[in-house]
Amino acid sequence: MSISPYFRSPFTDITGGMISHQMLGNCQKQEMRYMDCLEAYGLDRGRVKCGELFDDFHECQTKTKQFKRFVAIRKERERQIAEGKLKGDEKFLSPRVDSF
Repeated sequence: MSISPYFRSPFTDITGGMISHQMLGNCQKQEMRYMDCLEAYGLDRGRVKCGELFDDFHECQTKTKQFKRFVAIRKERERQIAEGKLKGDEKFLSPRVDSF
């Protein structure tokens, strides 16, 4: 992943802030924590020291863990339907509101 442009110019400085989550993004806090850490440690050391913050920010952007959980829950429901544990209207019941 490249964070810093290879060639810096006034144009890269002006347009650098366009690609961020700070305006209306859901991941504002994670991005700021990661960028603050990179600023403190520098780009090279920051990639190692700020790895956990980057992982949090990346998960916020892509939501891969959330999607994997969704797929696992769906597979379990389909398994229970195939085994006959869920029948009729029970197949389509949503979890209770306070169950998570």
